[in-house]
Amino acid sequence: MITLALLRHGHTAWNREGRLQGRSDIPLDDTARRDLAGFRLPDDFKDADLVSSPLARATETAALVAGRAPRVEPCLIEMNWGDWEGRYGTELSADATSGFRHIEDWGWHYCPSGGESPDSLRARLQPWLNTLTRDTVAVCHIGTMRVLMAMATGWDFDGPAPFRIKRNRLFILQVDKGALTLMPDVPRLEAR
Repeated sequence: MITLALLRHGHTAWNREGRLQGRSDIPLDDTARRDLAGFRLPDDFKDADLVSSPLARATETAALVAGRAPRVEPCLIEMNWGDWEGRYGTELSADATSGFRHIEDWGWHYCPSGGESPDSLRARLQPWLNTLTRDTVAVCHIGTMRVLMAMATGWDFDGPAPFRIKRNRLFILQVDKGALTLMPDVPRLEAR
């Protein structure tokens, strides 16, 4: 059994503005950098493998909280939001012609125009899960985390998620031959 700890990257200017980032390589903002520099991984995870999405906001978050550079895993990149990328969620929600749906109304196969479905992201992540050989901390994105946690809980992107993803917390999955189980503990990053 392998423990996989998921950590969402710190805030960016686009996060704070309510814009959909997707694969745009938006860096951490100065407030996030300062806040993350005050945290570290809990001792249980200090020697775990450290991986991150290739986007700067994830690699920098990993380096700040772990004190070392992560190994980049391309499959951990955020979901592709297609034509919605860079746009404001409130703007898309108000435009009946945008095709916008809240994530709770997607199902596994809904796909933003020019983007990626949760099922496509799941297909991208499953082979990587099968390569894990030791406990791992993965710094990634809310879309990536949603898919992994949906795989662990059976949530099918239809109705409210049975979890809430917050920053500065580790969401713990047990990995057993590619199958995932979400653990109830959600440890916080520790103060330095």
